[in-house]
Amino acid sequence: MGGGSDDAEDQISCKSRKGKNYYLWKFSSSLMKLLLFLVPLVVLSGFLAILGPKFSAINLEFLSSYAVSVNSSFPVVSHAKLQSVENLHPSPTVVVVPEEAVAVVGVHNDTAAPEQKKFISDGNSQSSTQELNATREMETRNGTGIAELTNNLSNNAAHQKLGFTNLERIEAGLQNARGAIKEAKNGNQSHDSEYVPIGPMYWNSKVFHRSYLEMEKQFKVFVYEEGEPPVFHNGPCKSIYSMEGNFIHRMEIDDQFRTKDPEKAHVYFLPFSVAMMVQFVYVRDSHDFGPIKRTVRDYVDLIAGKYPYWNRSIGADHFMLACHDWGPETSFSIPHLAKNSIRALCNANTSERFNPMKDVSFPEINLQTGTTEGFIGGPSPSKRSILAFFAGGLHGPIRPILLEHWENKDDDMKVHQYLPKGVSYYGMMRKSKFCLCPSGYEVASPRVVEALYTGCVPVLISDHYVAPFSDVLNWKSFSVVVPVSDIPNLKRILTGITPRHYIRMQRRVVKIRRHFEVNSPPKRYDVFHMILHSIWLRRLNVQIRDDQSSITS
Repeated sequence: MGGGSDDAEDQISCKSRKGKNYYLWKFSSSLMKLLLFLVPLVVLSGFLAILGPKFSAINLEFLSSYAVSVNSSFPVVSHAKLQSVENLHPSPTVVVVPEEAVAVVGVHNDTAAPEQKKFISDGNSQSSTQELNATREMETRNGTGIAELTNNLSNNAAHQKLGFTNLERIEAGLQNARGAIKEAKNGNQSHDSEYVPIGPMYWNSKVFHRSYLEMEKQFKVFVYEEGEPPVFHNGPCKSIYSMEGNFIHRMEIDDQFRTKDPEKAHVYFLPFSVAMMVQFVYVRDSHDFGPIKRTVRDYVDLIAGKYPYWNRSIGADHFMLACHDWGPETSFSIPHLAKNSIRALCNANTSERFNPMKDVSFPEINLQTGTTEGFIGGPSPSKRSILAFFAGGLHGPIRPILLEHWENKDDDMKVHQYLPKGVSYYGMMRKSKFCLCPSGYEVASPRVVEALYTGCVPVLISDHYVAPFSDVLNWKSFSVVVPVSDIPNLKRILTGITPRHYIRMQRRVVKIRRHFEVNSPPKRYDVFHMILHSIWLRRLNVQIRDDQSSITS
């Protein structure tokens, strides 16, 4: 350091002693160096202008059928200028997802309404398709594609040299993951020393496995640190809403998927707990959602003013998580939160605008003691003497129908509003072949996971319910799905399942329940990782482009 300083002083003193000829020579030399630098730069700029379309491949449709391109052409709004996120009216470019292709692994839901066949309804889908076709034509004409772009981006030095933005690098990495997942469909099963998902419980086990491995390899989540507990960064870790607190806690201490650098994140987590807002913000018995909605609006206003990421994607790469029944209603606090963002909900009700293409259904788990210790496990099928079991109060419109038809009506159908004294609820589940899981006031029921934990084949009795992780899991292979209208026919439906088929279903229940287990710390493929994987899938189905970014040399 000292030598550098001395050299600088030496140069100054030397310059003061040089004559006129020296400075003329110095000027000529500098001019020649400048020309030698500018000429290649001009040539390179012209070259980039001609081949410019090849560098806009970020806007390509994912796998020609699975993507939504969000063209965020509006300026980033500063906190000083931002009045409310509701006042934003961006016009993103939207690619409508074909009905036959709903996700990387696939959302298989028969109840999805036609209007749920796209992620974001802003913009003109016809012009978006035209833009996409034009992009493809340019790509073909220039003899390049996303593969070349991602190859160019594989080296970090090349990133900086070519001037790609962080967002473009993230999108290129996601495109690599999409390609790997697509190849897995017809390829060999990926190696995994711990667990390899196989069997009819999965829509496509190879694709799910590769997608999961890609998630482990690159998925990063940024958790906003703004907000004060208990409403933010906190949540219940017991009761039927326990998954809110469990996920928030695990996400915030995670060192694999969480990143502290928002520029490296694929998604951004809004860490508020609806259950805690109901407890601390909502005025009991007021039937007024206003305070909760204002809390959410103020929070999103804050992070939208402080960071550029919400405005950049109109919330499409942000997610909220709620297990409380009021989760969907809370999301309607901000139109773009409900319409664009990923909503991870226990209350996954398509009649209440749950969109299985964009939103995530995760299980409601009643952790009475905060852990699953003592709840998991049950006897083999041969030791289950009861055909079907249910016990529960008159909660919602479906249970009264179930009790009316089956309470104390049949010895094979153990249906009770109140269990006889001394009879164990979980003991009855372990003795039963099938466990009836009717919806309450909302579609989700903790009985579904309780059945899986005890090795009892769940019978889902509901309408408009998207079962947890149904983008990956084929529920009809290990459960019985019954519409409410078929409650009178329950015994006929269950006795119509052959013993051989029942044994297969029961064994599948035991195999897949790992995906619903709550572990501390989390284990691969458990419920924490399955929630993340469902969010990862939705992020893979969205491509975000910031038109403010440009290629620099």
